[in-house]
Amino acid sequence: MMIGKCFAKDLFRGKTVFVTGGGGTINAGIARGFAELGANLALCGRTLASLEAAAASIRALSAQALVVEADVQRIETLEAALAATERRFGKVDVLICGAAANFPAPAEQMTADGFAKVIAVDLMGSFNAARAAFPHLKATKGNIIFVSATNALMPFAFQAHVGAAKAGIDSLMRGLALEWGKYGIRCNSILPGPIEQTEGLRRLLTAEDIAELSAYVPIGRFGTIEDCAAVCCFLASPAASLLTGVALVADGGQSFSGSAMLAELMMNP
Repeated sequence: MMIGKCFAKDLFRGKTVFVTGGGGTINAGIARGFAELGANLALCGRTLASLEAAAASIRALSAQALVVEADVQRIETLEAALAATERRFGKVDVLICGAAANFPAPAEQMTADGFAKVIAVDLMGSFNAARAAFPHLKATKGNIIFVSATNALMPFAFQAHVGAAKAGIDSLMRGLALEWGKYGIRCNSILPGPIEQTEGLRRLLTAEDIAELSAYVPIGRFGTIEDCAAVCCFLASPAASLLTGVALVADGGQSFSGSAMLAELMMNP
């Protein structure tokens, strides 16, 4: 991974990173980035098969990985998972709030239950994870990184529910940054744009759409999972010690171009 070329290889040696939604494509990649820099990883989620696969890829880097089953909609399961992590590694230094529910749906066809599910997993799940991790992070003066998205800033077709949840996450992040700074806890979020090689992008766009849209991104490409990992490693590093309450957009400038082209392709295939 490029991370080894950007950061000291032992930057997170002795640190423990707890990742919700740890079996997801982007979150597993973020976890691998921290593992490459020496961190111990605790991967939390509901689907054990994907968690074990992600853990195996981390162990292949000669790093330690713990799989802990939990549902971010139930705070007591997160509390138990964090306690298990502390028993294994002694502490928790970084929380990555990555658990998410995402599916495309026109707003006029979205059910109330479907909308509520996304809010419950993305927004409420982020609060639950942060609240459960608070005593652990207070003890280590750690930090929280929320995985948001540029949907929080601009609309994407068939993603109104996701945009609402992500905007809520960023507002939550800023509130926690304000309140928990006195405990030495930093809170930031990463807002990726479209990320290659993810199931979410494949659901929304064809390969031809992706190739066409990439040409409109100022840097000429969509982001990668490694890009997301690098940004998270930066936010958790001493180099970002002054940063809290920051919603860091990582989209290669794609949001500057607006969402009109993306909406046109999706709504008029």
